[in-house]
Amino acid sequence: MLTITQDLYDAIVAHARADHPDEACGIVAGPAGSDRPERFVPMLNAARSPTFYEFDSTDLLTLYRELDDRDEEPVIVYHSHTATEAYPSRTDVSYANEPGAHYVLVSTAEEFQFRSFRIVDGAVTEEPVAVVPPGA
Repeated sequence: MLTITQDLYDAIVAHARADHPDEACGIVAGPAGSDRPERFVPMLNAARSPTFYEFDSTDLLTLYRELDDRDEEPVIVYHSHTATEAYPSRTDVSYANEPGAHYVLVSTAEEFQFRSFRIVDGAVTEEPVAVVPPGA
């Protein structure tokens, strides 16, 4: 189960809506080994595409150095789908390289969706999402 605070949930949704019609992407970092999302890190979709997202390689390198310096890891890797349901595409699955992360997808299509998945070795498993008050 993904447990996320209301403020982080709202920040992910706001980023997805702001970048629409392009896909938004980013992470929420947390203390290494905690499975606790704490620090919202929106990223630039280098592809600037409504059907594909790509982290900028320089930004990604900077992010991972920062995570190492802060003893953090990506607890959530998120992106949006602008015209389809919030379910990982084959491309999303192939790029999922953080087996411990929650993969959050937000659909900004007609029917809004916020869903979380675990993606390990190509296997996609949906998990429940609990939104809790900040500080909970």
